[in-house]
Amino acid sequence: MSNLKWTLALGIALAGCSNNAPLPAPHFAAAKPKPKRVTDRPSNKLGRVYIAMYHHVRKGRGDMFRTVSEFRSDLETYYKLGFRPVLASEYIEDKMRLPPGASPIVLTFDDSNPTQLQLDRDGSVDPNCAVGIWMAFAKDHPDFPVRGTFFVLPDSLWGPDYQVSKKLKILASLGSEIGNHTINHRFLNRISDAKVEWELGRATERLASLGVKPPDLMAVPYGVMPVHRALLNGFNFDGKHISFLGVFRADGPPARSPEDPQFSKYNIPRIVAANGSDGVRVFLRMMAEGKFPPYVEP
Repeated sequence: MSNLKWTLALGIALAGCSNNAPLPAPHFAAAKPKPKRVTDRPSNKLGRVYIAMYHHVRKGRGDMFRTVSEFRSDLETYYKLGFRPVLASEYIEDKMRLPPGASPIVLTFDDSNPTQLQLDRDGSVDPNCAVGIWMAFAKDHPDFPVRGTFFVLPDSLWGPDYQVSKKLKILASLGSEIGNHTINHRFLNRISDAKVEWELGRATERLASLGVKPPDLMAVPYGVMPVHRALLNGFNFDGKHISFLGVFRADGPPARSPEDPQFSKYNIPRIVAANGSDGVRVFLRMMAEGKFPPYVEP
């Protein structure tokens, strides 16, 4: 276009904005509102992280059982106290996604018991299993999603074999993760190093065959470490190197922050989800009394 034509075109364009007509306003993307602070607790990135350990969600005697109503009540309590769920892997890697003022809660489930995840005849999640209860709670509280860590026995996953694939997909779609809990749930301090390696290595292989991808997390059965703890740092099995992002025990107190210099990713405590003297509600009460102050997001 010649200079004369360009000048004429520019004049015509400007004429369209004459008669004091306002020029189009520039478009700016609306700024996202700052997340509302969950609690008035001051920032504390060196505070304790509460990791709860569940087994059966049904009636029963002992620390291995939590009733349906108790589990619902637990979720309500965590929420009201300003806890929000994070994955075990996010905790270990210090990548916890939390709103300001919130404290992390890691909900873990051991042994792949059927009451943790059951399906109705139509293929939907049973509303009275742990995942179903949590899904209903998350529907009313979207900032408390079903992001749990399931330490499983890979040869018996929550009931019938034909449902395993679907159940794993359900958990993945909800944002949960799977961890290693050995094959046979044996006391690791009572077996040889070679058998410890088989229990852990075979379970890792089995999970991989089911499509479970790293990070590799592990919870020792009964909370008991092997005689030679160095095995948990990694070993060779079937021509592959087996290692773990983190290793979890089965007893309290609340765990150290991943930013705490004394944090050990191969010796992480968990609190039993029970009503006893070492149960999760006891530690929550202690927190309210100023003991074990929690990690708090700035």
